Amino acid sequence: MDVIFAEDESAVRRCWPVFSQLRPHLDEDGFAERWRTQSAEGYRIVYLEEDGEVCVAAGFRVMHTMISGRILYLDDLVADEAVRGRGLGSRMLTALKAIAADEGCEEFHLDTGHQRHAAHRTYLRNGFRIDAHHVSMTLR
Repeated sequence: MDVIFAEDESAVRRCWPVFSQLRPHLDEDGFAERWRTQSAEGYRIVYLEEDGEVCVAAGFRVMHTMISGRILYLDDLVADEAVRGRGLGSRMLTALKAIAADEGCEEFHLDTGHQRHAAHRTYLRNGFRIDAHHVSMTLR
């Protein structure tokens, strides 16, 4: 099972049923619109298929930061509820680590929701560490 890059909007929309499980506040058109905006900023989506259906999807970007230099930042990672617990999220993380290495990244970063305990276990099993708190403020 190889990682596939979503190269166009039709491929991105194929990922929507899985992404909707992580981003239920969006509808499919809103998701596509955000993808169009974010892709202009370097955001890319990759996915895994099983039996011709998207089962895991991830959105990431490569960027430079003062603290870490060139990094791969993982915005989104979601496995379809039907395949969770089978190691496919870990398979995606392994593929993303390889992409980060190929792109000359020094580190791999992500934020994760405080309540996503199963995801935290996956990240820790895959070599991540928790070393910061993310804080935010709503402006509108």
